Amino acid sequence: MDITDKIIVVTGAGSGIGKALVERFVSEGARQVVAVDINAAQANSTADTVGCIAMTADVANENAIKTVIDDTEAHIGPIDLFCSNAGLALGPSEQSATDEWQTSWEVNVMAHVFAARYLIPRMVSRGGGYLLNTASAAGLLNQVGGAAYGVTKHAAVGFGEWLAMTYGHEGIKVSLLCPQAVRTAMTTLSDDQMGGEGLAAAAADGMLEVEQVADCVVKGLAQETFLILPHPEVSQYMQRKTADYDRWIRGMNRLHCALTSTT
Repeated sequence: MDITDKIIVVTGAGSGIGKALVERFVSEGARQVVAVDINAAQANSTADTVGCIAMTADVANENAIKTVIDDTEAHIGPIDLFCSNAGLALGPSEQSATDEWQTSWEVNVMAHVFAARYLIPRMVSRGGGYLLNTASAAGLLNQVGGAAYGVTKHAAVGFGEWLAMTYGHEGIKVSLLCPQAVRTAMTTLSDDQMGGEGLAAAAADGMLEVEQVADCVVKGLAQETFLILPHPEVSQYMQRKTADYDRWIRGMNRLHCALTSTT
């Protein structure tokens, strides 16, 4: 995909990766970018910075996502690229509150489902479209210290795979953004959200800046790559995991023990 002259929606655009994506898409010559965030002030701040449009929506609310899609297509034009980027980290263990698990499921998985539910029929009818879903390397490798995060990101990866294999012949392109640690508000979470060991594990291969991630996204979209991996090491880790699952589990357990002894 060439970003030039495209209509693009980005959720979670008030800060972090989402904000960087909005800024990069505008600089790449998108016709219009819609910056969506649950925080109206932050959405407006992002939009004001680059001269695009802001909308407020809770991505865990199906009607809110439907409204974003309806309003964008009614007043701006057909959406070429929908970036389902909003996410959160809650529920570090099986002992975490049920509502933390449920909220993780709604934001990290169902938001992708809602976007696809209302966009895919429209995109198919006009011959194609693109969905970029932000998952995480945790969706491929799991997350030490982040039970609900790792589980729901796995589900997000599974849903992205399903979309691609179900609608590829209909012109629907799907990419999954799966970084490790990126310098955002999420990497300053307290231990009761993901756990100190979880953040330490995610940052083992270095902390990327959001602008670096946005650069990887633009390159990945240009190549229409299914997995966009800002940390290329993740591909090697995946191969090791599938080559010897038992060895990989033992290694991850050792990593967990090493990190919990120092955090």
